[in-house]
Amino acid sequence: MAVYSYGIQYLEIEYLHLTSKSKVSNVGMIHSLLGFVLSLLLVFRTNTAYDRWWEGRKLWGKLVNDTRNFAVKINTLLSDDRDTANQIARYLKYFPHFLAKHLSEESTRLALDEDYSEIEKSLKHHGPTDLVILLTHKLHQLKKEGKISDVEMLYLDTQISGFLDVCGGCERIKNTPIPYSYSSFIKKFIILYVLALPIAYVINLGLFMIPLTVFVYYVLMSLELIAEEIEDPFNNDENDIPMEAIAQNIERNVHQIMSAKK
Repeated sequence: MAVYSYGIQYLEIEYLHLTSKSKVSNVGMIHSLLGFVLSLLLVFRTNTAYDRWWEGRKLWGKLVNDTRNFAVKINTLLSDDRDTANQIARYLKYFPHFLAKHLSEESTRLALDEDYSEIEKSLKHHGPTDLVILLTHKLHQLKKEGKISDVEMLYLDTQISGFLDVCGGCERIKNTPIPYSYSSFIKKFIILYVLALPIAYVINLGLFMIPLTVFVYYVLMSLELIAEEIEDPFNNDENDIPMEAIAQNIERNVHQIMSAKK
């Protein structure tokens, strides 16, 4: 871009000897209008991408709260049946790890304990849903045995539904990418806008137009690349949602709650 700007500067000033009174200077007016349109497109682009990232983060924050609340209730209701309570706690610990793996093709594999691999083998289709099915069957079994009442089953079932709501919300973001044609159009618009920049203003700014063109190109294209980076927050990239870190935090929370004194 710097070489291109220097070439335009040499062509207009050194070779053609154009001045500020030439008709080429009128290109600046059109360029200003295009800059306004481009700014609106970039604002919409970055806001849309950040909204997707932030919605994903809120969904994982909801999962943290739901698992805490569920663990507290199970720890209280099954205070006399610690084996069953610990089994349900293991399901809660593993759910965010299965969800993270489900949302990313290359999820970090953690060696939790021997039960993790055993449970994973039993989940053949949709990991998070299958784990919720196991958890629901366990709760219905407890209800039949009289260890939890109908009312207790009702609000536990509501929170289990919340787990799948989080999973569905994340899948909606994952499976609805921003159209490639839209992203491609903005990149082309940025390139054409910057290419026209030295043509419009080099007569008035001279050699200073070279670093200015490079800087404008860097800023505009960086905004587009930032939006492209965060629009899919479940790929385990550096700027994506730290799903495995949150999953480990959930695991610690459940362990602390289940270890609390009754």
